[in-house]
Amino acid sequence: MLQVTEIYKSLQGESTYAGLPCVFVRLTGCNLRCSWCDSEFSFYGGKKMTRQEVLSEVVSLSAGGLVEITGGEPMLQEREVVPLMEHLLEAGYQVLLETSGERPLARVPKQVIKIVDVKCPHSGEPDTFAVENLEALQPHDELKFVLTDRSDYEFARDFVLNHALAERVHAILFSPAFEKDASGSRDTSHCLLDPQELAQWILDDNAPARLSLQIHKLIWDPAAKGV
Repeated sequence: MLQVTEIYKSLQGESTYAGLPCVFVRLTGCNLRCSWCDSEFSFYGGKKMTRQEVLSEVVSLSAGGLVEITGGEPMLQEREVVPLMEHLLEAGYQVLLETSGERPLARVPKQVIKIVDVKCPHSGEPDTFAVENLEALQPHDELKFVLTDRSDYEFARDFVLNHALAERVHAILFSPAFEKDASGSRDTSHCLLDPQELAQWILDDNAPARLSLQIHKLIWDPAAKGV
């Protein structure tokens, strides 16, 4: 059985798939406590569902296309979530997995597109990424770094260069952290790091990264759930 917080359809909000219709399967539970986390509601609760129940609900929302498994940290439920991803692939879905990379990724099916959120120093969870997971990366995978300031940026830039990641994955994403309790205005004023400043750093360093904004927080109220 899987512990599931919510299943819903929306637009993909980040990554190189941003803007595409996507069904999200948000699993319950996380072993990290990032300072800027916007999904603390998924740490506890949820409901138990079989893999078939999850698959049926996904199909009811979209008969094909893009599905993202997210959390929380979905790989905490590795025993159940790996077969779920296999079933989704067999059903013809393109599957994304959002993960911190703290848990082993070797058993994730190779066709799954991993979006690995490497934690920077000011996340409050530095050094949690398991470096051995670099060997599990596929050319279609993506690495994301959520940044709050210049030191986070320099950590991300150097991590990418030191591990030659631009040659190993499809995309490197540098994303400004968003205020955890932001609500109301749908603009970048809630970013903890000004996107314009981050853009200039990327340009100055010719960093092999893509500036990524959470577009769902610019479309809907940043506090909205299920979008």
